[in-house]
Amino acid sequence: MFVLLLCISLSSVPFCSSAERNDAPIIGILAQEVSKYSTVPNVTSYIAASYVKFLESAGARVVPIMINKTVEEYKTLFNSINGVLFPGGAASIYSSGYQRAATTFYELAIEANKKGDYFPVWGTCLGFEQLAYLTSGKRVLSLTDTRGVALPLVFTNETKGSRLFSDFPVELMEALASEPLTENSHKWSVTTETHNNDEKLKDFYKVLSTNSDGAVEFVSTMEAYDYPIYATQWHPEKNPFEWTKPYIPHSPAAVKVAFYMAHFFVNEARKNFHKFASTEEERDVLIYNHNPVYTGRTAIFEQEYFF
Repeated sequence: MFVLLLCISLSSVPFCSSAERNDAPIIGILAQEVSKYSTVPNVTSYIAASYVKFLESAGARVVPIMINKTVEEYKTLFNSINGVLFPGGAASIYSSGYQRAATTFYELAIEANKKGDYFPVWGTCLGFEQLAYLTSGKRVLSLTDTRGVALPLVFTNETKGSRLFSDFPVELMEALASEPLTENSHKWSVTTETHNNDEKLKDFYKVLSTNSDGAVEFVSTMEAYDYPIYATQWHPEKNPFEWTKPYIPHSPAAVKVAFYMAHFFVNEARKNFHKFASTEEERDVLIYNHNPVYTGRTAIFEQEYFF
């Protein structure tokens, strides 16, 4: 029996498409400190359930990455999962349990990919900002008036050759460019000017789309040139799974955007073959061991996992 294996060079990192793939991908989602306004007692961290559903909708299972664990514990988990998602939220990207966990997983992912161990990373909103800071090593964020608004994407010339949008149908790309399908809930952004003037950011990330708050143009979607690292300043997971705010788009096209994004990232995780030492160890850490709490009456998320 022959196995078809095609390798394409993505600069320094081999990108392989194979008849062999991991059809049981497990992706880690970073937890973060609970808000001081949380009404749930005796908890220290949370994950919004919409991120879990986002990945599960495309065929992945999820492991929560708890805050304030040791580097060795994170290394063990890294070698057991097939990708990592840095979610949105309000934790500090400079000093927090979220930041420390993100830093470790980012560094491990860079190291692994350099060695040909394909390990994808995704950042949404706060995760986008965290990735920008980790790559630049500097505080590169600027205030923008972008809290609670849905926008169409302004695609760049780099979009056509991108990995992220390569399988999107033409009609969905047209809808993304003409309809407000991407929900923004951030007050900080990486401006286009900052990206272009920061050599580390410019050399590392390809800008796929931009947006504007009416005064300032900022980067809204990017992917790394040489690594399977992707980031959106907007929230694809909200379109099908969050209902607390009227500005979240729920049209058929908006929902399709979410599922195509999830499908892409989960398929990236299928290229990784890390695994847990045993089925029992795997089962012990899956998100299924925790129950989501309905928080839609008092919080911005319909459901949250608390730890």
